[in-house]
Amino acid sequence: MRDGIAPDVSSRTIPVIANAKAGGGHSREALDSIERLFEERGLHARIVTAPGGELPRAVRQALRDAPPVVVAAGGDGTVSAVAHELVGGGAALGVLPMGTFNHFAKDLGIPLEPADAVRTILEGRRHAIDVGEVNGRSFINNASLGLYPGMVRSRARLQRRFGHSKRMAMLWALLAALRRSPLLTLHLQADNEEHACRSPFVFIGNNAYDMQGFTIGTRERLDGGELSVYTTHRCSAGGLMRLALRAMIGRLHQAEDFAAITARRLRVETPHARLLVATDGELNVMETPLDFRIHPRALDVMVPRKDE
Repeated sequence: MRDGIAPDVSSRTIPVIANAKAGGGHSREALDSIERLFEERGLHARIVTAPGGELPRAVRQALRDAPPVVVAAGGDGTVSAVAHELVGGGAALGVLPMGTFNHFAKDLGIPLEPADAVRTILEGRRHAIDVGEVNGRSFINNASLGLYPGMVRSRARLQRRFGHSKRMAMLWALLAALRRSPLLTLHLQADNEEHACRSPFVFIGNNAYDMQGFTIGTRERLDGGELSVYTTHRCSAGGLMRLALRAMIGRLHQAEDFAAITARRLRVETPHARLLVATDGELNVMETPLDFRIHPRALDVMVPRKDE
C-alpha cells in the first residue's frame, strides 16, 4: 500500500466500472457526463457497464492493463464488488458515488458531486483502509445476520412486485421484519472471548460504527484494524423500537441487553448448516461456521487531500 502518494494518471486510460442494473441502470447521459469530466482533465475514461454478477470479471479484465486506479461508479454494492478484486493489489480504488445511500463514500469524505469526485480520483491521495472478510467474501462497510438480511430479501421482492423505490421498499421491509424478528441461537468467539447469544440480529462492522445520536451509522475511521460487533437479546417490535430510540437520544450504552465488542477475528457457530448473510447490502447464503477477520490497510482508496 502506498498511503498518501497520488497515482500517476498522466496519459493513461482510466477504467470506470458501472453496474448496468443498479437503480434500473445508469442512463447514457450520466455515463457520457462522466466521460466528459475526465476529458476536461485530459484523460480518457473507458466505461464498462455490466450486471452485478459480471462486475468482478469486468474488474479483472481492466486490471490486465495495470491501471493506477480502477473507478467504481455506483452505490455501496458496486463499490464493494470492485473493491473485492482490488484488495492487496497495486491499483487504487476510485469512487464515483451514484447510489442511494453512498455510506462508504461519506465515511471517507469522498465528494458526492461528480465533478468533485473525479477531481478526488485524479488529484487526491491514496489512503490505505481495512477490509473485512467472512468465509472468503470481503466487505468494506459491514456484514449482518438475522434481521437485516431478511429486510434486504423482502425489499428486493417488493421492488420486483410493486415497483417501489429502494427507500420505500426498505421501509415496508423494516415494518414486516419488526413484526416477526425471530431469534438466532449463536455462539460467538471473538478473539479469545466466548459469548452465547440468542438475538434477532448480529451486525459486524469494518471498524467501529457510531451507534448513538445524529451521527448513528457512520464511522470516524476505516483503518483502526478491528471488527466491531453489535447484538441484542430483544426480539419484540416494541423492544427493538425502544432500543433504536435510546440510540437516537445517546443512551444506548445504558441498555443492559445491548452488547458491543471489538475483535480482529470472530467465529459464529449455529445449529443451522447455512445462514443468510448480508455483506455490504448484498445477500449470500453461507455455510456455517462463519469466520470473520479484518485485513488491516489492505485496500488503497483515493480520498481528498488533507488540505481539502
